[in-house]
Amino acid sequence: MSLATPFMATPNRPQLRGLLPLLLALWLAVAFNGDARADGAPAVVERLQVAEPYLELHTGPGRGYPVFFVVERQQWVVVEMRRTDWFRVRAEGGQVGWVPRPRLETTLTEAGGTKTFRDLVVDDYLSRRVEFGSAIGRFKTEPMLKLWLQARLADTIGAELTVGQVQGLYSGTDFWHVGLTSEPWSDRRLSPFLSVGLGKFANIPNSSLVDAVPTNAKLASATLGLRWHVSERFTARLDWSLYTAFVSDARSTEYRAITAGVGFFF
Repeated sequence: MSLATPFMATPNRPQLRGLLPLLLALWLAVAFNGDARADGAPAVVERLQVAEPYLELHTGPGRGYPVFFVVERQQWVVVEMRRTDWFRVRAEGGQVGWVPRPRLETTLTEAGGTKTFRDLVVDDYLSRRVEFGSAIGRFKTEPMLKLWLQARLADTIGAELTVGQVQGLYSGTDFWHVGLTSEPWSDRRLSPFLSVGLGKFANIPNSSLVDAVPTNAKLASATLGLRWHVSERFTARLDWSLYTAFVSDARSTEYRAITAGVGFFF
């Protein structure tokens, strides 16, 4: 049984091939929409007065973004949202820019006190219960794409649904599996995890091949991964997986896959 082929439809069989790109498009729409909602829904609604000679506004949340505007002493800014240790603020003239936390902590509140901000803590990560993500990588020697949806059942246990496609030269493969994920060090920003699951595997040879016969099989999976909390909402993830396809009662085939991707919490 060979893997690979451009995605192709076969008659009388529901296809993941058209569904997975749609799910990926949905992932992108929801992710960016969710970020837009975070931009539109201020985490903090508060006016602060500049106490230093000036306050520099950057075009983005990072030192690499240039300064485009300077707010002078005794002028006011409104805090609109937080992204890790950067805050988006609006000046009196309507200019919107980003300020690092140390600089914003030199400002004064309306009551005249020095402004302080709470550190991001592990509870900010653990309070997020549903994660949606996508990844690309290699399934044996072929390129693959997968999407996952995980619900955290407890601080260290989650349930995950994964759907994937493998694209190659001579055949294509669809698969899905559900399983349990154990993340014993979920209280850390860099967190390893282990998951096991069961699902289905469908290999579809190119119809131009002689004696091409699609193969459907039960699938078992075991995954060792590493999750990094990039921010309160977004994560990066690296997975190594072992897939076992039970082609018949007497035969099974193993495949190894490695993927890297990103996810976001609802």
